[in-house]
Amino acid sequence: MRLVFLFLLSVGSVWLHAQQIEATRIKQHIKILASDSLQGRGTGKEGERMAAAYLQGQFKKLKLKPMGDGGTYLQAFPFKGGAHGEGAAGTANNVIAYLDNKAATTIIVGAHYDHLGMGDQGSSLDANPQEKIHNGADDNASGTAGVLELARYFSTNKKKENNNFLFILFSGEELGLLGSKYFTENPTADLSKINFMINMDMVGRLNPETKTVAVNGSGTSPVWEPLLKNLATDQLKIKTDSSGIGPSDHTSFYLKDIPVLHFFTGSHTDYHKPSDDWDKINYDGAVAVLNLIRQVIEKLDGEPKLTFLKTKSSAMAVRSPFKVTMGVMPSYASDEPGLKVDGVTDGRPAQKAGIQAGDLIIEMGNYPVKDVQSYMEALGKFEKGQTIPVKIKRGTEVLTFQITF
Repeated sequence: MRLVFLFLLSVGSVWLHAQQIEATRIKQHIKILASDSLQGRGTGKEGERMAAAYLQGQFKKLKLKPMGDGGTYLQAFPFKGGAHGEGAAGTANNVIAYLDNKAATTIIVGAHYDHLGMGDQGSSLDANPQEKIHNGADDNASGTAGVLELARYFSTNKKKENNNFLFILFSGEELGLLGSKYFTENPTADLSKINFMINMDMVGRLNPETKTVAVNGSGTSPVWEPLLKNLATDQLKIKTDSSGIGPSDHTSFYLKDIPVLHFFTGSHTDYHKPSDDWDKINYDGAVAVLNLIRQVIEKLDGEPKLTFLKTKSSAMAVRSPFKVTMGVMPSYASDEPGLKVDGVTDGRPAQKAGIQAGDLIIEMGNYPVKDVQSYMEALGKFEKGQTIPVKIKRGTEVLTFQITF
């Protein structure tokens, strides 16, 4: 009898172990994906192919159904390199797997796995990026690891959800959402059966002080705002943005009238630089974000297919051709009135003037800055060569800097 009890106890402990989102697994995935050997996972490069092979192996271990081309996990798509598509033509791959729960609807859980390679794509923020490996641990090995961990969770949790799952890892995001655009135009599953799409892009640097995750797309279905409000805690605060359009892969699905949520823990000084490495990831924070996503999915399990709503564009989606730039990275998770600076690019006007990460921009010229949107609107008023006063709050002090564009 004692042997039977011990056997049942061991089986139970294994089952419970499978129910948890695990920081050690997230770290293992990120260390591999953000290793120098993958050379920054540039779209269509050898490092991207190595990453795709790893991702396929993980899906295969979980016995997930291949949903790419010809019975494989890979969906190939053509692209042109360079910052504006002026480079050489090539082929890249999305990696797609399916968990069939025999349900009427399907949830897409996605992230992009490509990054900037050796700094030759034109979007590095390093002063001299050429031939430097941009490992992209947060952007977006963190989101990729999140997809793998949620795939493991939902395929081993011994419960059949009332939704199927399509786990998609996109390439070409850094070149303009190429992989997700291609998938939505050439879907390997019926888009009319998609319940909603969850996107993770940069979920690895949760600030341990503010404990705030930005969730975009909360206006794309009536259920999102009340659900997220109920799931927010003191340990993980949630800042929502209603727009379904933003600079990441959820946009491609929103444009197909699919409800979306995009999870994002904020920019930082390592963004699009070679210094975005695995040892700077907040792994406990990543677990917290994945548990939030898990709760979103589980709370909606058994509910009818979500209703889609169109939304207005937000400041996160703005990519206007401004005549000038300050070279700051806005915080999209801050609730303070003004524009909170998450990072400052070396050699740009803000850094030259003395503005630092953590500063709160409250006025530019004669224009008050209340949020990211009003900052963007003010920036559009200025010309190259112009010098303006910029007022900031730094702690309890209010300082004024002269910015020359």
